Amino acid sequence: MSAPVKDIQEAPEAGFGKRPLGKRLIEANTFWIGLVLLALVVLFSVIAPDSFPTLFTFQTLFIESSVLLILSVGMTFVIITSGIDLSVGSVLILAGMVAGKVMEAMSGGDASKAGWGVIVVGLVVAVVTGTIWGVINGVLVAVAKIPALIVTLGTMGAALATAYLLNGGSDLRTVPAELTQTLGYGTSFGIVPNLVIVAVVITVIGAWLLRTTKFGRYTFAVGSNAEGARRAGIGVTAHLLKVYTLTGFLAGIAGFLSLAYYNSTTISGHTTDNLNAIAAVVMGGTSLFGGVGTILGTVIGVFIPAVLRKGFNIIHVQDFWQMFIVSWVLVAAVWFDQRRRRRRNSR
Repeated sequence: MSAPVKDIQEAPEAGFGKRPLGKRLIEANTFWIGLVLLALVVLFSVIAPDSFPTLFTFQTLFIESSVLLILSVGMTFVIITSGIDLSVGSVLILAGMVAGKVMEAMSGGDASKAGWGVIVVGLVVAVVTGTIWGVINGVLVAVAKIPALIVTLGTMGAALATAYLLNGGSDLRTVPAELTQTLGYGTSFGIVPNLVIVAVVITVIGAWLLRTTKFGRYTFAVGSNAEGARRAGIGVTAHLLKVYTLTGFLAGIAGFLSLAYYNSTTISGHTTDNLNAIAAVVMGGTSLFGGVGTILGTVIGVFIPAVLRKGFNIIHVQDFWQMFIVSWVLVAAVWFDQRRRRRRNSR
């Protein structure tokens, strides 16, 4: 059974590898979106030379993008399988809320002075909460065969409502000072934010998992042709369950990191994180139809709107124009993906 599975992933790559390196590079979607990102950085550096290309600007840019990047790594796996997960933002909020409430309970109602023992328990609780929600999504999608859009739309509302119920409809604001000072605002090597280091490590692991492991090959195979993957010996149901569980696991980590950075659950600030993650993944070249995608593309997709927003804020462009431009960038990315698919299918 292993030979057909291997062929599913390796056959397209074999033909692709026969073309000259220059042509392969030009045809790669990641190359072009990388150029777009580079062009935006250069543009804003020229427009605002005293404000944009500074260490502080890039530090805040990376920090503000770290939580979304972790969510987007998980979303990449889901979309490559031709699925969707609308619940990740709400799961992030719920994981942070549950972790915060547990740390409060262990600290007598005020977690601000809690030590690392309490913080570690909070981390475990956040990760477990996210993972459990991911399992629920996976069971409903893979086992019960309910469309992912419907399942995650329902669990999105359920997770958000549960977070509100746990704290009477308001944000939780007592977070250990040690957590915010070390993970939220702390740096390593003098200039690298600790939050960014965690996000980079998770992203590198996600890229390795997708590109070099059997789990990654199965993810592409399921997204390309689920029935063909099943006939090749892949346990499609079990694999989809693992993918949605992974996404919930990463949402749990993201929820804890958000708690550390914002010193609060900031419920209203995360209600569109699901759409932002989907937008980043699609901008990065991952196909909504499944079977195509890279973590590198997702990283670039996260930073294109982040650079746009940061640059627009610096040059004082109004918020509604930012929303307008970023939205049309997403539409253009989907249009480009459809053109690429039609061109590939016509060969």
